[in-house]
Amino acid sequence: MAADIAWETRGLVQTDDNWRRASALLATADIQVMGGRPWDMRVHHPDTFDRILTRGSLGLGESYIDGWWDCDQVDAFITRILRARLAEKVGRAGWLWASLKARLTNLQSQHRAWQVGEVHYDLGNDLYQAMLDPSMAYSCGYWPVAQTLAQAQEAKLDLICQKLQLQPGMRLLDIGCGWGSLMLFAARHYRVACVGLTISKEQARLGTDKARDLPVRFELADYRQFNPRGEQRFDRVASVGMFEHVGHKNYRAYFDMVRRSLRDDGLFLLHTIGKNRAGVGIDPWIEKYIFPNGVLPSASEIAFYSEDSFVMEDWHNFGEDYDKTLLAWHARFEAAWPGLKDRYGERFYRMWRYYLLCCAATFRARDNQLWQVVMSPSGHAGGYRRPLL
Repeated sequence: MAADIAWETRGLVQTDDNWRRASALLATADIQVMGGRPWDMRVHHPDTFDRILTRGSLGLGESYIDGWWDCDQVDAFITRILRARLAEKVGRAGWLWASLKARLTNLQSQHRAWQVGEVHYDLGNDLYQAMLDPSMAYSCGYWPVAQTLAQAQEAKLDLICQKLQLQPGMRLLDIGCGWGSLMLFAARHYRVACVGLTISKEQARLGTDKARDLPVRFELADYRQFNPRGEQRFDRVASVGMFEHVGHKNYRAYFDMVRRSLRDDGLFLLHTIGKNRAGVGIDPWIEKYIFPNGVLPSASEIAFYSEDSFVMEDWHNFGEDYDKTLLAWHARFEAAWPGLKDRYGERFYRMWRYYLLCCAATFRARDNQLWQVVMSPSGHAGGYRRPLL
């Protein structure tokens, strides 16, 4: 038998060893190479498996962006890979390097902290307005009874407000406020005054325009620069979808900042994606192409770094709702793409599509979680009760 086997796609020649090894690995996840099912993999380039087997997750994502392979349902494809734990069978060199880099270097230093704003959140408000719901909430929706993305995001915002037990006249600090979805909702429906921190110029600009005459103020500032002497005190503090950019070397400084900004009888709500085990780095492809310097906390890390300043009142996991949220964003992105493609281009389309569908898969496979944690400085008077929603 010849050393190489020919295959039809573009008349290319594929080396036998890598083809067979990859096919065997994928078969354990019920994925066929050149199969006909929606989650099967269609390969277009002879070096695809060499790239994937040597570079792992990074090679898989980069080869997809480059058009070396396709799949009708990327989310179903990745879900099967995660559930079969193929990364461990191939080798985790990329993951180990990412974890080592995060442990040895402060990837979220004050200088680096602004990079994710420039690279990700300042991509263009037109992209996010097309993809997100009208409130522009860029975090997991709450879907127990919601039928649409807008309903799920409104339910999430109301859930946060109720967990914080907001009352008219209170002051709310939103750390990592995005375009202001929580602040605008809280100001309108709970009549509270809000201050939001963001590292994105585009978010601050559009959010300020959306706030109009509401008691809402945006500050373009890293959380470590805010309220250094604790002269400002807020009744409530929330942080929604921002803790993923803090990093373990800064967790202590983060919780210290929350504590000095919160009244002694206040409540703090942390809404964050989380990982199942401490010490595991963020996916190398996501870190390189989507969220530079990002890192996901574990439950043990949140508990350890917050215990000197806070009492844990409530812990709520609704990670599977992120699967639905990401698929809803993907559907809106696909529908809006004809009006976006001239600005962003085909390579960006493949990158963004891969990002949304891969992330949906991580929650479907329960590889990632979504947590809402409520804390108080010294125990909430009378005990804390989660609202029944």
